[in-house]
Formats: sequence, structure tokens, C-alpha cells
Amino acid sequence: MTAPTPPAQDARPSRSLFVISIFYGGMVCIAGVLGVKQVALGPLAVEAGIFAFLLLVVMGSAVAELHGRTVADSLVRWGFLPLIISALLIQLVLALPTDPGMYPPAVEAFPIVVGQGARMMIAGLISYGLSQTLNVLIFDRLKGSGVGRFVWLRGMIASVISQIADTIMFITISFYGEREILGLMGGQMLTKVVLSIVLVPPLITAFVAAGRRIDARG
Repeated sequence: MTAPTPPAQDARPSRSLFVISIFYGGMVCIAGVLGVKQVALGPLAVEAGIFAFLLLVVMGSAVAELHGRTVADSLVRWGFLPLIISALLIQLVLALPTDPGMYPPAVEAFPIVVGQGARMMIAGLISYGLSQTLNVLIFDRLKGSGVGRFVWLRGMIASVISQIADTIMFITISFYGEREILGLMGGQMLTKVVLSIVLVPPLITAFVAAGRRIDARG
């Protein structure tokens, strides 16, 4: 008699992908909340949500570098899940009656902080999906170019282009026909380009190095 074939062992999942995926889901959810505040960075002004979105850009590029474009694209697509669920939960909480004993200033502030119109919610979903997918695509395509060996440079270029696209899509969908948008776009683009140039190179270098270190430990 032949010995029974042992059951196949599942390949151990990447620890770095697991860690980055958790972090990614958290940043997807918090970005919209942070975006309520407009921050001044010297002469530049931008919604604070840009910091979370830049981390999403960095993580998408880092996953593409560590695990390939297909996995990075999957990460972006799965990012819709926490984004949509969090938006639905916000609408549910807003619809539920308020406790009479709730701190009065918070009663008025809460809907302002977390509430968004349907148009802005749709704009956020579309701009997230297209800009993050574009970022991964550009980062991966640059790998075969003259700057391919410079991860930080590929990440910066991909971030600059994808953030410009994100700004155009989000502001157009959110405000076209309601207010003048060209001036708003220009200021937002300039700030996002500057932040991409300053923040993305050190961040993507750190994420890729940390991911390799985590996976090397097994």
C-alpha cells in the first residue's frame, strides 16, 4: 500500500502585506474625517486629509515594489470596503436619535465633522479609486525606465501625477456648477505637489525597508 499523500500546506502569507493592509484600511477611513480641517502650511493651504492620502499613495507603491502590481491593485480595490462601510455607518449614526444628555456643543459639531453630501461622497469614491490605481500603474511602469532603480524617485513621480489627477476629479465632481473651481484646483494641486516632493521619498524608502525587514524575520 502506498502511504497517503499529506495535505498541502498553505503558503505563509507575507507579514509585511498583512501589516500594511491593516494600516491601509485605517488610513482610508480616517482621511475623510481629517479632510474637514483646512491646514495652513506657510503660504499653502490644503485639507488635512492629504496626509492620510499620501500615506495611502506610499503604501500602494510600497506594496507594488514588495509584492508586485497585481497585489497592489488588489489592495486598492479592497480599500473600497472599509471606505464604503465607514460611510454607511456614519449615515446610520447621523440618522439615529441623539442622547439628550450628550455634550451640547458636540451635538452641533458632530454632523459638521463627519457629514458629507452625496455628491462629495461619490466624488471621494471615484477620485480614490482612479488616483490610487493610477499611482500604482505609474510607479510600476517606471520600474523599467531609467529611474527604475530609484524607488523614492518613482514613488515621488507617481504621487505627483496621481495627486494632480485626484484633485481634478474630486473638485470637478464635487463643485462643478456650484462655484468657481479653477482657482481652488490650482491651490490644491500646488500644495499636493509640494507635499509629494517633500514627504513621499523618505516615506516610501522607510516603508519598503521596513517591509523587507519584516518579511526577512519570517
